[in-house]
Amino acid sequence: MLKRIGCSSANESGHNRGMTNYEELKDIAVEIAVLTATEIARKRAELGDVRAYTQTKSSPVDPVTVVDTFAEELISGELERLRPADGLIGEEGSSRVATSEVTWIVDPIDGTVNFLYGLPQYAVSIAAAVDGQVVAGAVINVATGELFSAAAGRGATRRLNGVETVLQASQETQVRQSLVATGFGYSATRRQAQSALVARLLPQIRDIRRLGSAALDLCMVAAGEVDAHFEHGLNAWDFAAGALIAAEAGAKVRTPSLSTPGDAGEIMLVTAPGIWDEFHGVLDEIGACNPVAR
Repeated sequence: MLKRIGCSSANESGHNRGMTNYEELKDIAVEIAVLTATEIARKRAELGDVRAYTQTKSSPVDPVTVVDTFAEELISGELERLRPADGLIGEEGSSRVATSEVTWIVDPIDGTVNFLYGLPQYAVSIAAAVDGQVVAGAVINVATGELFSAAAGRGATRRLNGVETVLQASQETQVRQSLVATGFGYSATRRQAQSALVARLLPQIRDIRRLGSAALDLCMVAAGEVDAHFEHGLNAWDFAAGALIAAEAGAKVRTPSLSTPGDAGEIMLVTAPGIWDEFHGVLDEIGACNPVAR
């Protein structure tokens, strides 16, 4: 069985828990995400070919650049300045224990491979969690400036070229007509298993899209640009902000708990509301609801 996301949505919680203002947290996430995207673009232009400033992490195809660490340090510093009592969990190792009820979950560049190759699908993702529930978040496509944000119980929006629109998930009701986004891990073993699952799924849906940023994939579900996204082995920083945005746009959302490591290989699933039951059934039939080993 899939676990419920550690993420509040409009029909699960009130606007605030305790004295925390979710809108304020969203505004902070937006402010810092926009600033960081600007600085990433500036740094990229300054460095030129960023592949010369790259190391690897979990495998030879899992890169991290000096811009990733630069961006995370920037985010960490801004959060410490604005919210010094809050905790922090960052993909590149930043960590602070909260003395407040808020912990920030940060991915400075989601889609680093795209960033390396200059493909315009990489994002800054910043989420705020209160007592283990994500309550605010922002995701910005660095290359395009497209900004997605949400606060629990307040819906989700997209801002592009100064125009803000309310997000609404797809109204699709048939899996066979559904466009599905997915992603793959960095280990050969996990990729082999994931590709086998996709091969079994593909004849039952409209088509597959693999764009290289889970955070942006989730925002595409929120915008109705794809009908579903599923992936195994994501970490909290990959999905925290995007999953809230999708949920606030009306999508059905299940993720691992925020404390579950990506190495556990659990599935994350986000769909248009009208295909949830059928799509979950299809994934169960092909064995995709089980964890995928690293």
